[in-house]
Amino acid sequence: MRIIVDIFLIFGCFFAFAGTVGIIRMPDSFCRMQSSTNIATLGTLGAVLGGAVYSFWSGNIGTGVKVLVIGMFIVLTNPIAGHAICKAAYKYGIRPDKKFVCDDYGRDIADGK
Repeated sequence: MRIIVDIFLIFGCFFAFAGTVGIIRMPDSFCRMQSSTNIATLGTLGAVLGGAVYSFWSGNIGTGVKVLVIGMFIVLTNPIAGHAICKAAYKYGIRPDKKFVCDDYGRDIADGK
């Protein structure tokens, strides 16, 4: 069981490291936001799943359920928050260096939403 917990923790550490490299290397704020959302969602998800497996394995059912509920809220809220922050940045006037292939944010602003 300890190996499974370690695999989940390594999974979370990998995505946290990959997201950090993405933040450093990405060219504009929208790409950096995608990388930071990956850190918050997938990096935390690995740690949460490892913690939940360890809690259930050691007999702390209540703690395991709480950790799973926290993980569920993280998975549901982080992508939505990242999208809202990107849309606010677009409305504020932050644009990438290259033109968008598909500019859905611009269409939403033109429609008055």
